[in-house]
Amino acid sequence: MTDRKTELAANLARVEERIAAACAAAGRAREEVTLIVVTKTYPASDVRILSELGVRHVAENRDQDAAPKAAACADLPLKWHFVGQLQTNKVRSVVGYADVVQSVDRSRLVAALSKEAVRAEREVGCLIQVAFDAGASGRGDRGGVAPEGIEELADLVAEAPGLRLDGLMTVAPLTGEYAGREQAAFERLVVLSTDLRRAHPAATMVSAGMSADLEQAVAAGATHVRVGTAVLGVRPRLG
Repeated sequence: MTDRKTELAANLARVEERIAAACAAAGRAREEVTLIVVTKTYPASDVRILSELGVRHVAENRDQDAAPKAAACADLPLKWHFVGQLQTNKVRSVVGYADVVQSVDRSRLVAALSKEAVRAEREVGCLIQVAFDAGASGRGDRGGVAPEGIEELADLVAEAPGLRLDGLMTVAPLTGEYAGREQAAFERLVVLSTDLRRAHPAATMVSAGMSADLEQAVAAGATHVRVGTAVLGVRPRLG
């Protein structure tokens, strides 16, 4: 086993212990929570090691990093999630490899994703990104739509050819009423998910929590946690 594989295996084991403990504390089965490893800024060789270690869900937040990495790992049994703010001029590229786009937050993006998914003859899963720090603009500092905008966007996704409405995603806000109250924000997301499922029963995915707050996300009821640093370590940003 290489040094890097040994390091990643140990990190994964620690994260797995944290998720398992959080599930036990919340009275949830471990199988209810899916780990997504966020591999941004890390090379395709790390993704290949993670696959060997049993990881099946990986995420990226920049297309310029993700596209060549996904191509280099196309032979692996992986599900790719795009989690960053997505500009419409990158949609064609992203639709080429992403199984799920977790950052859908405006109608123009829905239209662009639908067009490219149909062109590529693919079905792309979509999560509505919810911003609990949304101001008067209705958008959050790191993307996302205000809770009041979920219903309209969800209906657009559900009706769009080539797209599948999978659920909701959020990032713990740094400002606003939920700043520093990660679990409260995640609990609010779960309530919003329950509301969404009344109209869209299949939209069961709740993506919340990262390396620092995955326990709070599991306690709140998240179905997916997005963990990068705790698995891969700290690495300088690319570009």
